[in-house]
This record gives sequence, C-alpha cells and structure tokens, in this order.
Amino acid sequence: MATVRLSFSPAPVHVRTARLVGVAVARRAGVREDLLDEVRLAIGEACTRAVALHRQYGVSDPVLVEMSDGGAYAVRVVDRAPIEAGLGLAALDADQLANESLNEDDLTTGVGFALLAGFVEDLQVRPVDEGIGTEVRMVWPVGR
Repeated sequence: MATVRLSFSPAPVHVRTARLVGVAVARRAGVREDLLDEVRLAIGEACTRAVALHRQYGVSDPVLVEMSDGGAYAVRVVDRAPIEAGLGLAALDADQLANESLNEDDLTTGVGFALLAGFVEDLQVRPVDEGIGTEVRMVWPVGR
C-alpha cells in the first residue's frame, strides 16, 4: 500500500496542485478512467472547503491531504478549523436556518458537503482525533 501525503498553506492557489497530485495518484492506483473527473472535482471541493475554513477562522496551519491505495483509493483532507465550523450547517442554530439569514461563510461547508455527496459514494466527514478540525474521507474503487 502506497501513501502520498501533501500539506499546503491555506491559500486557494494550492488547491489546483492538490487536485493534480490526487488524480495522478488515483490513476496510478487503478481508479477507472471514467471516475477521474469525479476524483478531481471531489478533491478540489474538499480542499477548497478546508482552505475557506482556515481563512475564515484565521488558522495558519497547513491543510493536510493524504492519499492511499490499499484495496481502494482513499483520500483524506484534514482542516484545523474549529469543530463546529467544520461540521457544516448542522452546527448553525435553528434561528439562522428558519430566517434564512445565512451568509456566504455559513454556506461554505454545507454547500461543500452537498457537492461532495454528488461526487463520492463513500464519503465520511468527522472530527479529527486531536479534537480540532475535521477530516473529509473519500473512497473510490480500483480496477486492478
């Protein structure tokens, strides 16, 4: 099982690099050619979400992307934003949702999750073990 780790400062310009590396590793891992666009879009969306959270909350720690090919192609994108921010619309209070007083920052993670769910069948979003940040884990089958 090979693992590729990439960390980058939370700047939008680095998301493109993460997408390129992610697709290259997916291709090498044996992900079907017809799924590579989904892989590219999903990695881009997960990384964009992490960068947006870091910038919104003033977190300067790097975004971590980890790709592995043990049985399936798995990608983890880890941010270090506060847990309540990273878990998305579920963390918003009922008044905000009822009054539709959501702004662009509130929708960063909720819309991101909706897009990710459209790209990835095996998607998990959970707090990281260290207690600060969230992990987006995406898995695609490989055709070896």
